[in-house]
Amino acid sequence: MITEKSRLISAMNLKKVDRPPCICPGGMMNMVTKGVMENSKIFWPDAHLDPTLMAELTKAVHDNNCFENYGVPFCMTVEVEAMGAVVDMGSINYEPHVIGYAIDSVSHWQQLKKPDCNKGRMKVVLDAIKILKGYGGDVPIIANLTGPVSIASSLMEPSVYYKELRKNKEQAHELMEFICEHLIEFGVKQIEAGADIIAISDPSGTGEILGPKFFDEFVVRYINKVINGIKEKTERAEFIVHICGQMKKVYTNLSSIDCNTISLDAIVNLKEAKKNLPEKAIMGNVSTYAIEFSTAPKVADITRYCMRSSSSIISPACGLGNNSPLANLQAMLKTVKEEGIDE
Repeated sequence: MITEKSRLISAMNLKKVDRPPCICPGGMMNMVTKGVMENSKIFWPDAHLDPTLMAELTKAVHDNNCFENYGVPFCMTVEVEAMGAVVDMGSINYEPHVIGYAIDSVSHWQQLKKPDCNKGRMKVVLDAIKILKGYGGDVPIIANLTGPVSIASSLMEPSVYYKELRKNKEQAHELMEFICEHLIEFGVKQIEAGADIIAISDPSGTGEILGPKFFDEFVVRYINKVINGIKEKTERAEFIVHICGQMKKVYTNLSSIDCNTISLDAIVNLKEAKKNLPEKAIMGNVSTYAIEFSTAPKVADITRYCMRSSSSIISPACGLGNNSPLANLQAMLKTVKEEGIDE
């Protein structure tokens, strides 16, 4: 029998499925909206800080027929906070975000705190995954890691970080090694807690910002270090990697990332992506602008287009806008199911 979990794992590995899965991983690609919070009576910021509320809120997304997975956490500040950045926990209207940098230069990376998975929000995430695992059933649990470049550029002023990749390269690499060491540890703990898949989102690591050379040196190299470090320590690990921005100049580099599935921004042409990345499952890329500001029929049309444009896994192209109507979220999954039945 095909389950939501088996369908997703099969699609990620380019195996034949009855229809594409429809998911939203969590993390940077947050799946929670105000409508889901109001329906479940579970709200931010409480759900960022309590494992039971975190688990119940992501379950509510699934129960509201939005997506076919669980995904935690709902932001990309968990790791940087544990390394010393100051984070505003947000409100019902917006996600947590960094308000104070931990360092002012890559050369000061040794001043960073060493994250402890047994404390703070790292522990909240791990406990939430254990609760989700305890629900049983066949809903895939997607855990999340923030990509290495995005962490580095959240620990310090981004413009300074990008400049120092060139001016202070040796210590920039030392910073990235430190970050990856702790991402591997957190990723392993998430798999051990019960996660089926890890999504790594690195929105600051774009080819447009870095160019092909630095994209390869700092994005591909260190995402692969995280993926392979987790694989070495776990018996089972499936990976989704999300990169923002246009891909035209970095397709060759992107093909070298050691993951099953590449998630792409709405700006990317999926047919072109599949032509350049034939060995990868392509995920995406329903416009989050359309999801928030358009209508359910329009979202359904975009979903059909993505299905016909070589998307193995249907997903929003980025994190959902907080005011995205519930009907628009539901339109993606409804369309995928209908199209699958019609085929």
